[in-house]
Parts: sequence; C-alpha cells; structure tokens
Amino acid sequence: MKPCTHTDLIQQVSANANGCEDCLAIGDRWIHLRVCLTCGHVGCCDSSKNKHATKHFQQTEHPIVQSIEPGESWRWCYVDKTYV
Repeated sequence: MKPCTHTDLIQQVSANANGCEDCLAIGDRWIHLRVCLTCGHVGCCDSSKNKHATKHFQQTEHPIVQSIEPGESWRWCYVDKTYV
C-alpha cells in the first residue's frame, strides 16, 4: 500500500450532524457514519445503501474521512485508497 499524500488537507472539523446529513434529509437510514476531515460533512458508509460518504468525496474531491463510530478512530483516504 502506498502512503496517503493528502494529510495536508486535514482540517480541525466538528461533525455537522448527529447522523448522515443526506439520509436525514430524505428520511432514510444508515449503518455507520464517517466525517469528512476537510469540511465536517457526515455521511453514511459503503455498507449503507446510499453510500453518502463516498458520494460526498465524488462530488467534492475531499479525500479523507474518519469513522465516528464509538471506539473507532481510523481514517481513510479515497484518493490513495489507504488508511491514514
């Protein structure tokens, strides 16, 4: 695995919502949550049917998300396809 080359884009963010912002807007459910470390957008994981965290990356090119599930602290770079 190659290392992430986007860590300079990580910002101090607060989660914008207490659930997937997009699922909340359409009245749908999610499985796990990810927060964008560029803007604070909260999206659902790829195990969720809507995959809003990935869609947020595709729309914005914000590269790194962090799990905001209790007990998890991992980060993922969509561009480099690696953990940060």
